[in-house]
Amino acid sequence: MADKKETRKWDAEVDVIVVGFGGAGACAALEAAQKGASVLVLDRFHGGGATAASGAIIYAGGGTPYQKAAGFDDTPDEMYKYLKQEVGEGVMSDETLRRFCEGSAGDIQWLADAGVPFEGSMCPFKTSYPTDLYYLYFSGSENNEIYKAKAKPAPRGHRAKGPGISGLTLFHSLEETVRKQDKIQVRCQSQVTKLIRGEDERVIGVEARSIPPSSIFLRRFHGGMTWVNAKLNTYMPPMASLLNGFAGLIMTLRARPYRAKARKGVILAAGGFIFNKKKVSECNSLFCRIMPLGTYADDGSGIALGESVGGVTSHMDKMAAWTFYVPPEALMQGVLVGKDGKRLCAEDLYGAKQGQYIATKGGGYAYLILDSKTFEEAKSHVKEQCAAFQKLAMTPMLRLGRKKAPSFEELAKKIGVSAQGLAATMKEYNEIAKSGRPDPLGKFEKRFVAQDTPPFYAMDISFQGFSAVFTKGGIPVSGITLGGLVVNEKTGEVVKKDGSSIEGLYAAGRNAVGLCGNGYFASGTSIADCIFAGRRAGGHAASRQPG
Repeated sequence: MADKKETRKWDAEVDVIVVGFGGAGACAALEAAQKGASVLVLDRFHGGGATAASGAIIYAGGGTPYQKAAGFDDTPDEMYKYLKQEVGEGVMSDETLRRFCEGSAGDIQWLADAGVPFEGSMCPFKTSYPTDLYYLYFSGSENNEIYKAKAKPAPRGHRAKGPGISGLTLFHSLEETVRKQDKIQVRCQSQVTKLIRGEDERVIGVEARSIPPSSIFLRRFHGGMTWVNAKLNTYMPPMASLLNGFAGLIMTLRARPYRAKARKGVILAAGGFIFNKKKVSECNSLFCRIMPLGTYADDGSGIALGESVGGVTSHMDKMAAWTFYVPPEALMQGVLVGKDGKRLCAEDLYGAKQGQYIATKGGGYAYLILDSKTFEEAKSHVKEQCAAFQKLAMTPMLRLGRKKAPSFEELAKKIGVSAQGLAATMKEYNEIAKSGRPDPLGKFEKRFVAQDTPPFYAMDISFQGFSAVFTKGGIPVSGITLGGLVVNEKTGEVVKKDGSSIEGLYAAGRNAVGLCGNGYFASGTSIADCIFAGRRAGGHAASRQPG
């Protein structure tokens, strides 16, 4: 049905409206403006989204300048052959995947032109996230022998150059460029509550609740509060929840109705739903045990907006959990087992890829088994291989949280796994490793090392939040949701149940099903998808004839 209030006064009128000012929203807005459209960006908080809270890794290849500077000759075809093994079915056609690979180097250059700093300093060791000395690395499972047999490995993890966890470096670079565009208006502290349709059912605008620009102090206070909250929601959830409630109260009491018209289209880029515990529980309750990554705006409201006008969703049960126990690289020599004592997967796989196995095969439980040689080697490399935030997790796990025993049977009893299963697994693993034969699961040769020197150690890699680390040991596990609105792969328009596109409505980033819809298989794939899908939606919306 058309919105009966469409004749009411508009507070703003532009070509394209973008809902959400994170990575996907910023890229969509910038691409639309570069194509000549006027753009209004609306964000519930202060901007940044999960991108600002991320490590700022973009998965890119096919021959970027930074790969070449590091001495690697990658091609779009080799990138495609690797990703084809990972992406799976039902989220992206082969044609779209090839288009993603062929445009990847161009996307990195587009970001660089937008002010995002990169560098080709190659990390010499396997890591989940490089230290501040390195900004290019193997961010996926490219060197696992099974993947390597089908695709030539190349480092494709491009980290935006900035200190620490450089998500803010990436976002602020994009934000600065976006805000400099004459054709783009950014209005934060504005929560979109409804999509408006015209007589022909096309989406023509939005209704929102917005703190007026004239309330300068209130806007800055609300923005500052939500910025602090973005830090607290991972490490101090109860305090973050209280602060978020206070921020919501301000919006309820002081925000005013705001209606904006989009002559060409509305782009939904408001994140996933990892902070919606009820929805996560309904879709995949196992992930209620992990720490949510992002902001409180990642509550599924953007997805719900699309559903409200007939958009369909898919892959809502797919979520990512980062079980990062590497670096130090030596820990890959360990053996990852479940409650039955059996090996779950190759330990050199990307951390969130291992998380998939822990969820599907281990029921959320996993333990890393080491011998004394590996344990001591790992401890000796913490200082030079771990970034500051990694040391905060690894040091307690290596020194306080680990369990120790003189035999695998006794170790199994301490961690609550099958003693018979663990003993059999370790016997087989050690025999194959000492024989010189390759690992049946493909772990690369350097780290396929027998674990046979007592005493033996176990570290808890099970799904758990930050607070559980202090009571149970192990490492904190964070994650995001991967499912969302189904979109037309050529245009980015949201799709209805009959397969047709909803005219005037687009989705990108974690609002939509995309590259990593089946599983998160390499660092940087979500942000790379935000760039690809954001630019696709922004470009197509800008090219439309005004409604």
